[in-house]
Amino acid sequence: MSRPRSFDEDAVIEAAMRQFWRHGYAGTSVRDLGEVMGLGQASFYNAFGDKRSLFARCLDRYLDQGMRERLGRLAATLPPRQAIAGLLEEIVARSLRDRMGCLLVNSALEVAPHDRGVAGVVAARLAELEDFFRARVLAGQADGSINATRDPDDLARMLMTLLLGLRVLSRGRPDRATMQGAVRQALALLD
Repeated sequence: MSRPRSFDEDAVIEAAMRQFWRHGYAGTSVRDLGEVMGLGQASFYNAFGDKRSLFARCLDRYLDQGMRERLGRLAATLPPRQAIAGLLEEIVARSLRDRMGCLLVNSALEVAPHDRGVAGVVAARLAELEDFFRARVLAGQADGSINATRDPDDLARMLMTLLLGLRVLSRGRPDRATMQGAVRQALALLD
């Protein structure tokens, strides 16, 4: 019979998420994770399996607290085209405010090219973002607010790429005019 866990799982996952966010996947060792989580190595492996499994949980936590909440709220409260514009405006504001970047984008750049497992985790999470854009484009084409002759898959991919680019740009050149100009041009493609 296994012993019950003697730690707050939410708190230790939050600590691990912040460690990955600050130092990257490769820059975070299991020892580092154990220290910030207050867990010994055996407890770490028993509770979370391995570093990649914990990373996937941390990435989901990060997305639940940010992207997933934002996508659900915008899809439920705004017409399709306004939901797209609202998301991009929120991303510009967050990018200018938060210089740590996006954990998902940071991971896509840092680890995904070198680690198939992490690449799969990142790709699945990016697909959620693309799905949001595709659904909003299709709904906007149905209500007439988005040009129905444009390919919805291409628009969804372009909008996802823009969002990722904004998050990357914020790390090295956080310029409001540049970001807002890119958003304006992307939204003009919906006409």
